[in-house]
Amino acid sequence: MLRWLLRLILLSCIISCAAAWWWVRVELATPYYGGGGTETFVDIPRRSGTGVIGNLLANAGIIRHALPFVLYLRWTGAATRLQAGEYRFSTPATPPQIADRLIRGDTYYISVTVPEGLTAQETVELIASAGLSKLPELLEALSNSDMVKDLDPKAANLEGYLFPETYHFGRRVTAEAVVKTMVNQFHLQFGRLLTATPMPPEWNCAGIVTLASMIEKEVKTESERPLVASVLINRLRVGMPLACDPTIIYALKVSGSYDGNLHKADLALQSPYNSYLHAGLPPGPISNPGLASLRAALSPAHSDYFYYVSRNDGTHQFSKDFRTHLNWVLHYQKRGMHSRN
Repeated sequence: MLRWLLRLILLSCIISCAAAWWWVRVELATPYYGGGGTETFVDIPRRSGTGVIGNLLANAGIIRHALPFVLYLRWTGAATRLQAGEYRFSTPATPPQIADRLIRGDTYYISVTVPEGLTAQETVELIASAGLSKLPELLEALSNSDMVKDLDPKAANLEGYLFPETYHFGRRVTAEAVVKTMVNQFHLQFGRLLTATPMPPEWNCAGIVTLASMIEKEVKTESERPLVASVLINRLRVGMPLACDPTIIYALKVSGSYDGNLHKADLALQSPYNSYLHAGLPPGPISNPGLASLRAALSPAHSDYFYYVSRNDGTHQFSKDFRTHLNWVLHYQKRGMHSRN
């Protein structure tokens, strides 16, 4: 009887060792991918247990069997460190490699970089072209000006408040969530700026953002932003028209009549955005400014310049009076097109 008991124990040990060998050497060490296509997406809900996660991965063909994966998680103590989110799988991987991805939170997202100076419509067109939401839904979301009522109670839309940045979004993000993320980033960055540079008493948020949007379209050189800001502010102070080409271009874009060139006849365009005909700031922002332009609007240079003209190399020549400005215009006109400021 004792001999049979010893044989049974020995057999059990052999079976256990064989199972352990299979589990470690075969199941855990063998890369596997049995997804239904070249790529498979698996969404791991928040607060999912290891059994649920194992079944989701097995059903999607990411792992061969759920049990070895679950046992591995519990054996290594990784069960409590897995992160929720949508994951993309496209190549064979071992259960430990998959577990490592879930621990790191290596979720799938689409990146889109929004440069400074785009209009709101150009911004959402860029986002839609990246495969994030549908353009009609994004355009509709732009009308939700309640997102910026604390900054601009009179805002008709979100022009100027979509902060230029590189964003990461999941595949199924909604248009409203995309736009809200960009507006929230504007709130965050503009709030930090106001902490460092308080709002001038004679200005409000809407005015600063509008001024910054003009600076963004006029200047390419970082060091010139505060100087261009000073020119525009000096003109506002004396009631002089800002005479800023990008404001007319914006009006043409909004009307759908901009052909890529600004013509002499456009300077007589009947629009509140025509800063040649109307003194003061335009009715609202004409682009989405970046941090540098917002900072320049809040903290302009101190100068007595009222004019500037392009040197055709990305920089500008600044002048205090119109006669000097006209001489510089004639000088640089010989070298190519110039800005009319």
